[in-house]
Amino acid sequence: MAQKPAIPKGTRDFNAAELSRRNYIFDTIKTHFDQFGFQPIETPSFEKSSTLMGKYGDEGDRLIFKILDSGDFLKKVDDKTYQSQDANRISTKISGKALRYDLTVPFARYVVQHQHELNFPFKRYQIQQVYRADRPQKGRFREFYQCDADVVGSDSLWQEVEFIQLYDAVFSSLGLTGCRIKMNNRKILSGIAEIIGESDKLIDFTVALDKLDKIGKDKVIEEMLEKGISQDAVQKLKPIFELSDGHIREKLDDIKTLLSNSEIGLKGVEELKFIIDQSLSLGLNGSILDFDVTLARGLNYYTGAIFEVQAPEGVKMGSIGGGGRYDDLTGIFGLKNLSGVGISFGLDRIYLVMESLDLFPDTLVKNNRLLFINFGQEEAAHCMKLIKTCRENGISAELYPDAEKMKKQMTYADKNEFWYVALVGGNEIQHGTLALKNMKTGDQYQVVQSEMVGVLKEKLKLN
Repeated sequence: MAQKPAIPKGTRDFNAAELSRRNYIFDTIKTHFDQFGFQPIETPSFEKSSTLMGKYGDEGDRLIFKILDSGDFLKKVDDKTYQSQDANRISTKISGKALRYDLTVPFARYVVQHQHELNFPFKRYQIQQVYRADRPQKGRFREFYQCDADVVGSDSLWQEVEFIQLYDAVFSSLGLTGCRIKMNNRKILSGIAEIIGESDKLIDFTVALDKLDKIGKDKVIEEMLEKGISQDAVQKLKPIFELSDGHIREKLDDIKTLLSNSEIGLKGVEELKFIIDQSLSLGLNGSILDFDVTLARGLNYYTGAIFEVQAPEGVKMGSIGGGGRYDDLTGIFGLKNLSGVGISFGLDRIYLVMESLDLFPDTLVKNNRLLFINFGQEEAAHCMKLIKTCRENGISAELYPDAEKMKKQMTYADKNEFWYVALVGGNEIQHGTLALKNMKTGDQYQVVQSEMVGVLKEKLKLN
């Protein structure tokens, strides 16, 4: 017996209604990307392993899908390496390519590779799939879309202000009011690591701290201790964990006091204050700007402001957007001192949030289609001429392919949500008419074939 087909875990099929909703989100985001002056690019779905590995930290590297080399790849593995059963050592011998983990590192590669063709500062957007060998769960998939916008070639903090405005514009257009745009600065985190005496463990510290809202304070402390961060250092973090829930400016003042002896920490506070002050002075349409000192975003390439967007209160979902400033991401590919900043929209999570809040317009599914009933060879030939005329005038029309029983054809029209059905039998052909049935109301009309296009455009609301 043949095995029942299935798709890999963490991937999905999409029907017409789901694609209509996804495209609605895509189109909304693209519209605002264009309004803000970003240009579209695309990069390959897979890159050289050397391009991706080592750019996302140990946890990120483990989630990269590696692609086996073509041919007899095992010949490249010597007996000693093979017998070691070390997956990392073996994979470097048999896999030279990998599926992209995000769009930012491929973008950095693109900028370096095409640097002499680009005019800086360069603003790009990219909407493509990315792949992660993650454990699938609600809102977390192994294949998903990212919608990224980045600017490289400028260290101006006005870019961060622009990105906050972009987030707010997109989410407001989608009806997602009440989204919380959380901000922090990696320099502030470096300052905290400095004042607790653990600057050399900055990466371990930030990776653990970033999990606070997911696993809680006790588990975060436990992970820090396991990573070798001292008990004394953890004790010094107590004021950080207990930072007030006041206004964004009050929280910024509190952290400024705590970092009074850290130059890099105060620099981060100064940058964040400028971004927040300017963003609030411009106003927000429906989003809430917040400062979260525990926000770390585990990706190692961030160096300045970092963003994360939470869904409106009451919706249980991880972040639906994120990003930040990277001062030297292109430096990993040999192009130094090219600062950039970018953000990403999590399409799949945005979809789930909008679905749970019933925010999709009812008009997204194209059901203003017309089905011609098939009464036989002669009638079908006549209908095909009418269908051609419909299509030439922007009307979606089609013929049921087989001369089945009327009930079967009408059931097909109903299940596929055709708005109207056209009946053209021998009598209608003789008199130059057609019967038009509204599948929603059951009303039926006699229409002269020569007037068909005008009548259909009016009834299908295509004028």
